[in-house]
Amino acid sequence: MINFYLQYEYWFAANQLIFAMLGMGATLALKDFHEVIAEPKSFSLGISTQLFAVPLVAFFFVYFGCFTASLTIGIALIAAIPGGTISNIFAHLAKGNTPLSISITAITTIGCLLTTPFILNVLVAEYLPQNFSMPVGKIALEIGVYLLMPLVLGMSVFRYLPKIAKIFARWCVRVSLLIIVFIVLGSLSAGRLNLAIFGSQNILILVCFFLALAAVGHLIPRLLSLNQADRVAIEMEVVVRNVNLGLLINASLFPATSTEFAATGNMVLLALLLFGSMQFILGVVLITINRRKANRST
Repeated sequence: MINFYLQYEYWFAANQLIFAMLGMGATLALKDFHEVIAEPKSFSLGISTQLFAVPLVAFFFVYFGCFTASLTIGIALIAAIPGGTISNIFAHLAKGNTPLSISITAITTIGCLLTTPFILNVLVAEYLPQNFSMPVGKIALEIGVYLLMPLVLGMSVFRYLPKIAKIFARWCVRVSLLIIVFIVLGSLSAGRLNLAIFGSQNILILVCFFLALAAVGHLIPRLLSLNQADRVAIEMEVVVRNVNLGLLINASLFPATSTEFAATGNMVLLALLLFGSMQFILGVVLITINRRKANRST
């Protein structure tokens, strides 16, 4: 079991991302983008927050904190990945502007083909071993093959097979979540998820980084006087990252079978999974608060 997981970890990470993006695509239509273009202020702010504000927060932590290389890479990777499909679901449940959330996710997902390798190079190139080179081309190819292509295929299902699109999306997301559970169990069995080794100090730093992102997502839309639904959508986009993509990139950068970078990969994996847990907890809290606000206003 353990050897099987270690041997095929990369492909588990790739397939969970493929199913997640197929599921998201099956909820998307081109008209979702047209509706947002008609009101570009919120969309532009959401994109700017994702591409500039979030990496700036990571830059502050990376360059003004004395962290281990592994935690630094974990923080940079979290900042470099876009919002995920779960952010769209959370925005919908929290009475946010769902088309806006989907559009920001889709555009930043396409943009991460360039921005993810760039942000990683800027923030963590010096923290990697001297003989290590950032596989920019490989990351870009993986984003294209495992993320963008399934997204387009899912949108094709929505367009040409609308009767099955909803159930198709639901089952794709379920399979993706099931694979993530398998990744967690496989990592636990292989001893890769060790909170004692990760350390309470690193957990505290990661919590502070998470809270800083949450503050950015909460304050910026309010300072610019966006409506409630748009504020909720942008807040969810900032807080809920595409951890699925992060798992794939980590498996690509630090394969489980590599003894040289195994410790680094394990720490980055833990950072991603811990951040993923925090974003789910805060997501549920935000959904509860915003649904109550929406109910009071009706």
